[in-house]
Amino acid sequence: MSSREIAELLEVRHDSVKRTMERLLDGALISFTPLVETSHEGAGSRPVEVYHVGKRDSYVVVARLSPEFTARLVDRWQELEQGHSTPMAALNDPAMLRYLLLENVDKVLNLEAKLAEAEPAAAAYEHLTRTDGTMCITDAAKSLGKRPKDLFSWLQTNKWIYRRAGNSHWIGYQDKVQAGLLDHRVSEVRSSDGSSRISEQVRVTAKGMSRLAVLMGGGHEHRAHS
Repeated sequence: MSSREIAELLEVRHDSVKRTMERLLDGALISFTPLVETSHEGAGSRPVEVYHVGKRDSYVVVARLSPEFTARLVDRWQELEQGHSTPMAALNDPAMLRYLLLENVDKVLNLEAKLAEAEPAAAAYEHLTRTDGTMCITDAAKSLGKRPKDLFSWLQTNKWIYRRAGNSHWIGYQDKVQAGLLDHRVSEVRSSDGSSRISEQVRVTAKGMSRLAVLMGGGHEHRAHS
C-alpha cells in the first residue's frame, strides 16, 4: 500500500503521512520502499515520491496518525488482497510489480551480505576440523600462529581455563567443556619404580580450534594429535 493511499483513507495531507512514516523508519518501527509515481494533480504535474509499505507496517502508520480509521484500512487491504489473489493480477499492476521487485532485491542483497559475513568463519571451521583429534594448548598455539604464552593468557583472560589454588595444572571451565570446545583429560601415569601419579591436561578440540581461529584470527593448518 502506498503512502498516498493511506493519506486518502485517512483524509490527511500526503506529506504529513510521509513525515510520520519517516519518523517511524528512523525509530526502526517500520520499513518502506520509496518509489516515484505520477502526480494526481493532472497532466503536466511533476512526479512525486511515494512510500510503499507492507500490511503490518501500514497498521503501525495508521495507529500513529488516526487509529479511529483502522476499520477503513482493514477494508482497503481486503480489496487489495482480493484484487491480487493471483500472481497475474499482481503483475498487471505496475506499482505493485515495482514494489515486489524492489522488496525482493533488498532481500537478496541482505542475504548476500549475511553469507559474506559468515564465509570467513565457515572457512575456518572447514580448515580446522579435517581431523577429529585434540591438541594440547602449546600445539594449538603453533597451529594458530600464536606464541604459547599468548594463547595461555588469552584462554585464562576469556575464561576458558583456570588453575585451582595450590595446583599447577590448568583446568577447562565446565561450560567450555560441555560446549565441546575443550577436553579435560585425567590419566594415571606409572613410573619405573611402580609408583603412580595423576596427570591432568586440558586439550583443545577441533570445534574449539575453529572457534579460536575465528576469535583470534589464526589460520595455520594443524596436524592431527591424539
